Amino acid sequence: MVDWSALEQERRRGISRRWFLRDCSMGLGSIALHSLLSTDAEADTVQGPLAPQKPHFTPRVKRVVYLCHAGAPSHLELYDHKPSLTRHDGQLPPAELLEGYRSAFINPNSSLLGPRCNFNNSGQSGMVLSEFLPRTAEIADDMCLIKSMHTEAINHAPAQIMMYTGSQQFGRPSLGAWTVYGLGSESADLPGYVVLSSAGRGTSGGASNYGCGFLPTSYGGIPFRGSGDPVLYLSNPRGFDTETQRVSLDSLRRLNELAFEQYGDPAIAGRIQSYETAYRLQSSAPELMDLESESQEVFDLYGIKDVKESTYARNCLFARRLLERGVRFVQLFHERWDHHQDLTNGIKKNCLETDKPTAALVKDLKRCGLLEDTLVVWGGEFGRTPMVQVKGDVRDGRDHHNRCFSIWLAGGAVKGGHVHGETDELGFNIARDPVHVHDLNATVLHLLGFDHTQLTYRFQGRDYRLTDVEGEVVKGLLA
Repeated sequence: MVDWSALEQERRRGISRRWFLRDCSMGLGSIALHSLLSTDAEADTVQGPLAPQKPHFTPRVKRVVYLCHAGAPSHLELYDHKPSLTRHDGQLPPAELLEGYRSAFINPNSSLLGPRCNFNNSGQSGMVLSEFLPRTAEIADDMCLIKSMHTEAINHAPAQIMMYTGSQQFGRPSLGAWTVYGLGSESADLPGYVVLSSAGRGTSGGASNYGCGFLPTSYGGIPFRGSGDPVLYLSNPRGFDTETQRVSLDSLRRLNELAFEQYGDPAIAGRIQSYETAYRLQSSAPELMDLESESQEVFDLYGIKDVKESTYARNCLFARRLLERGVRFVQLFHERWDHHQDLTNGIKKNCLETDKPTAALVKDLKRCGLLEDTLVVWGGEFGRTPMVQVKGDVRDGRDHHNRCFSIWLAGGAVKGGHVHGETDELGFNIARDPVHVHDLNATVLHLLGFDHTQLTYRFQGRDYRLTDVEGEVVKGLLA
């Protein structure tokens, strides 16, 4: 409340700027905080930093699910069939092919290694896919396969950070954070950006793969756990009921508001938002995580045998449930693809774990009517060499390879059954239509309704963007 007697005294001797900003309920700090944190409980709509924003132009998609198969899946055993590699198996590669090439782990005189599997034509489009991907073959006509991806990074952590933040340096906002910064969220009770992980040990890039960087913390990815409470400390301790919690949060909120009015630090606003999101999660998360409402048909579709077991398949189902509930960006990490040895068995095992649920997610989104305005992305951080990496006497491994690799997109906004780009006959270099990481990210933002050169955030005196100073929208991918 404004102290009107004090106001009259100030009026008589001249109102000070400091008094106005400090004590007036219409001070700039209060106005800014209200803008950041206002909510509309009656309408149950999202307000504040996660409120849906106005894009630069009409979006083609409303949400993204990014299936991150970290560790660098071998494009040569999955998506890029090279009969010439089979014919030249065991031979040394042409000398001119390796000119200026450096490999981190293998002898430069290593021989070529033919694909460890067969390939088949799939769908009406005839897309050529590995025999290890029989269920993915069933969605071939929904896939837009890019065979000509490339990146500068050659090791896992920098390549993952490059893939998901547009830079090999730590501290940059992730693609998911930029998405939520641009479009906000459609969910009043769940975070705008949720991260799910399988395969145990996590990714080499760690939390940088889904962090907010220098953006406000409200835009960062929130990791959900595979068992128990999806977020640590979500449940109240014994003896601490909902009413007590609400009173405590209101008191804490007021203290933070006072601090914000005094210092104007956006991190304080993000802290308040985090507390409120956590409070709403306590009622919404149990319903989200309870899979009892799903039918046995759905469990069979994804290949889920035990709903309590944390698996990639269960995460795919959770991804669909999150998207249904208005979450803007869902990111799944599955880190098991680093096959320097035991390549054949490793690829088979990973495909058995991920092929069926990946295809099921696309089919399920289509069944629910969500695929038309959802973008699905499948990919790793780079590919693998056509040359063998020998361990002892066993010729069954491939090294890191950043010159070319494959990823795919699906959804109503991209060309289904389409193959973009091509590599040379040995799968070593790009032969046609290269797509850089910046180009991919520019295209994703374009589908979300943003000009990637205009979606910026000022930090330390300069405007930053996801694509740095590069990137072009790949129009050949668009439906």
